[in-house]
Amino acid sequence: MATNHLLEIKQHGQSIWMDNLNREVIQSGELKDLVENQGVCGITSNPAIFEKAIANNAMYDADIEAGIRAGLPTAKIYESLVFTDIRNACDILRPVYEASNRLDGYVSIEVPPTIAHDTEASIAEARRYFQEIGRENLMVKIPGTVAGLPAVEQAIAEGININTTLLFSVDSYINTAEAYMCGLEKRVAQGQDISKIAAVASFFLSRIDSNVDGKIDAKMKRGIDDISHEAKLQAVRGKVAIANAKIAYQEYKKIIQSDRWQSLAAKGAKVQRLLWASTSTKDPKYKDVMYVEELIGPDTVNTLPPATIAACADHCDVASRLETGVEEAYQLMESLKDPDINIDLNAVMEELLVEGIDKFVKPYESLMNSLENKVKLLSPV
Repeated sequence: MATNHLLEIKQHGQSIWMDNLNREVIQSGELKDLVENQGVCGITSNPAIFEKAIANNAMYDADIEAGIRAGLPTAKIYESLVFTDIRNACDILRPVYEASNRLDGYVSIEVPPTIAHDTEASIAEARRYFQEIGRENLMVKIPGTVAGLPAVEQAIAEGININTTLLFSVDSYINTAEAYMCGLEKRVAQGQDISKIAAVASFFLSRIDSNVDGKIDAKMKRGIDDISHEAKLQAVRGKVAIANAKIAYQEYKKIIQSDRWQSLAAKGAKVQRLLWASTSTKDPKYKDVMYVEELIGPDTVNTLPPATIAACADHCDVASRLETGVEEAYQLMESLKDPDINIDLNAVMEELLVEGIDKFVKPYESLMNSLENKVKLLSPV
């Protein structure tokens, strides 16, 4: 029998979650099989995933009709569909949650992306989602925006599991870790238990390389006179995201070794694991499991779309590489300041955050429109 490399990854201290959720994978038994036999131990969702799942799928029609009969507005019908899928996925993953002592077995749902810059609305929705879905192994996703981080802190203080999403820069990860620790400290000050809270920081990968590679390609297209100049640009291509992630992990290690964290750990706090997101390669020249193989290491999560899960199960070369080439990673990031390369990483990260929110807002709005149309279609005349 062929080796399933996903199971090997677990032995290196990394958890594999799936970046896809729809009713079909639940009802067909596919999710159950992935969890029980393939090494998948968590699942994430986002507005883009739900748009694909719901927009053109008759599987949801009976529930939409039930919502119409109940007189629910479109937004509530959407929630009823999504919350049902989330609850069912939580129930499938519950044994993992219990067996791993609450380390894994989580299902992530994102607050509406339209409130990414509204702290109070994000807190209110995180609270409501957690209460209404009613599953201990739910994680609420909040974007790591300037407005999102105080919401993360407050949600953690209230005992809500949080997946801070859309992190691109190392600084954004450090700020997320700060929000997590502040939330835990608030909870401790209230005399509350912190041992049952879990959190991850979703650090995005392939979008960074797509952005940087695009800038490199534009420079090459304008014409390079010097071979050494071209070589410098080519040396950076497809390397920035992984280097950035390796540096973020070094920051993670500093945080968990600090006295401040050790004090929280002594009270039962669980580490906020770095979660590698956006892990399907967008450039066909790159290996399809590049963002898996290069970032295997302890106390991390990698969330993979179904195609990458299949590819990795088949041909991942599994070894702990998260702490190899760290010095080279720092050098590579420093090289972006070279006048021949001249890529402003801070500007790249800002662009990506704006784009990232937009990539969730547009499908969310599109889904609401298509759901509105479906409601009209299914409504009795």
